[in-house]
Amino acid sequence: MRVTICAVGRLRGGPEADLIDDYLTRFDRAGRGLALGPARIIEVEDKRGGGMAAEAALLGKAIPTGAMMMIMDERGKTLSSPDFSAQLARWRDNGRQDLAIIIGGADGIDPALRAQADFSLSFGKMVWPHMLVRVMLAEQLYRAASILAGTPYHRA
Repeated sequence: MRVTICAVGRLRGGPEADLIDDYLTRFDRAGRGLALGPARIIEVEDKRGGGMAAEAALLGKAIPTGAMMMIMDERGKTLSSPDFSAQLARWRDNGRQDLAIIIGGADGIDPALRAQADFSLSFGKMVWPHMLVRVMLAEQLYRAASILAGTPYHRA
């Protein structure tokens, strides 16, 4: 199952970009034998003048045709890392070829796009900077692949 992270805004180089690259590389390696990955990021322009609706239109174009859509949203479901890995495995085992994970901009995700989501995931009740959510998501993807592979990375 290929993973496309569709995110509003451009991440400049720096520690966040380095962490994302590292975790997504680890995910690709760990997931290869599990039919997970590769993962890629598609960044769309932050449309401050056009608002969430303009960002939603750009995000919609970035989503692969036929992909399952999961949004990152503070109102979403909170899962443990093992539960998230099991959810990814279920989607993969049910024949999903593509998973698009949507990360909105500073104002969140347009309600119309949010309504189209197949699944909504939250990293808790706190609001996180959308650039930091990318790092956390990349790490959780790697952790999920590690759990499914039975490696000792996740100790719970």
